[in-house]
Amino acid sequence: MVQRIALLGATGSIGASALEVIARHPDRFKVAALTAHQQDERLHDLIRRYQPAYAAIDTERSGRLRMALAGQELPTRLLDGPQALEEIVRSDDIDVVITGIVGAVGLGPTLAAVSAGKRVLIANKEPLVMLGSLLMAAAQTAGATVLSIDSEHNAVFQCLPESTQQRIAGAEMTDNTLAAANVTAVTLTASGGPFLRMPAEELARVSPAQAAAHPNWQMGQKISVDSASLMNKGLELIEACVLFGLPSCQVNILIHPQSIVHSLVEFSDGSVLAQMANPDMRIPIANALAYPERIASGAPALQLQAVGALEFEEPDPVRFPCLRLAKDVARAGGTAPAILNAANEIAVAAFSARQLLFPGIAELVERVLQRLPVESVISLDQVVAVDQMARNLAKELISSVGGGDQKAGAGKY
Repeated sequence: MVQRIALLGATGSIGASALEVIARHPDRFKVAALTAHQQDERLHDLIRRYQPAYAAIDTERSGRLRMALAGQELPTRLLDGPQALEEIVRSDDIDVVITGIVGAVGLGPTLAAVSAGKRVLIANKEPLVMLGSLLMAAAQTAGATVLSIDSEHNAVFQCLPESTQQRIAGAEMTDNTLAAANVTAVTLTASGGPFLRMPAEELARVSPAQAAAHPNWQMGQKISVDSASLMNKGLELIEACVLFGLPSCQVNILIHPQSIVHSLVEFSDGSVLAQMANPDMRIPIANALAYPERIASGAPALQLQAVGALEFEEPDPVRFPCLRLAKDVARAGGTAPAILNAANEIAVAAFSARQLLFPGIAELVERVLQRLPVESVISLDQVVAVDQMARNLAKELISSVGGGDQKAGAGKY
């Protein structure tokens, strides 16, 4: 049966990769919904090409898109407004939802898709980081399938036994699930970003353009800056704890500049399994779309002889203070990850607008974490409120944060 796919964030880098994979397999997949935030011209082109049943865009752009679509006799129903995405993912016309929306705006649609029992492929970090066990509990109750298409988490997933994969996909994880599979630890790799070899004292002088120049991956501005600060890897650590039911002490981070080994899984007998591939998002997307089968992704096969050496090293905690903050937050749990994520979004936006120096990202995030209380997560509304509170505080503190003076030691959270 052809799977009908809703692609949230169709005009971004994840959307582009997903559409490439989908287009290769018209016998298996059909684009049933496309959404975007502001790129109405790009969305218009995609609607004309794929002719989905649904499309959605931010209300401010919907009028112009409606005019562009007028008279074209397309089968597409254009939605806008705050509930548009949730209406789409709940539709009986949708089987699979791919979420590639950056920011807390993706929380509601992702939770709605999970609660509707859909097969949900999560590319954006916010749902797992901010909602955590709330999202997984909803998936288990509704019988949804939840698969991460972050390359690192997909890599861990591929290295696990089939029975364990089935429990993870069904959100049936417990604290003993990986232990029962004799897994003792997982390691997520990080390229180290563009500043891996830069002297730490020079980081206060780097520009947003330099931070966005990732050596291996083609990504958006925000995710590229997160990769440069290693906050991206810190958020992935929190995600791994949620997805795989692991304590943070069993999730390790290793710098691997070549981005060939995406993750490693350690077993009790001393064996370590690694998933290797070229750095290409089409690979985890294809794997998750077809799971438990495999399909062609369009990515070139890995040629190890061309790669040569594979290097690994421990991350420098002085150079990458965001990683320490994320580890502390993973241990704290509750609403701490939501606070971390919100403060980081504001900090990255301020850095990108040249209102904050690069080292100030970690400093601002830590100040917000120190000032806000941590609570148990009980509802989406609560998490959204905490997110807004953290954003407001971060905005207030921007002017008081310096660019190069990093604080050492754990915060009060």
